[in-house]
Amino acid sequence: MTTIYGIKNCDTMKKALTWLDEHRVDYTFHDYRKAGITPETLARWCDKLGWEALVNTRGTTWRKLSPEQQAISGRADAIALMEANTSVIRRPVIETESGEIITGFDPLRFELLFGATGGQP
Repeated sequence: MTTIYGIKNCDTMKKALTWLDEHRVDYTFHDYRKAGITPETLARWCDKLGWEALVNTRGTTWRKLSPEQQAISGRADAIALMEANTSVIRRPVIETESGEIITGFDPLRFELLFGATGGQP
């Protein structure tokens, strides 16, 4: 099953969830603001995408961080920051059953990943 990670009230998340619902893609939703996120999951994402793709340096949460918190010197620092401040994780992060991981919402990438009809009849 596909898992979509994010925060429920985020506009980008709403677009992604709407697309998945309209294309009848089966998924589970993991709200990492409420449920948290494990360092192991973050490490898996970093291995696949690189921590730079996961840390949203353009959002409000990032701007509210101190310069010391923003001074990420590598993967371990990024994982610790994302675990402590889940709102700094770029949204959504989608992990498929086959192990594919993408971040962000782009309808064309979703179509490539899931097929135009979500792979459902």
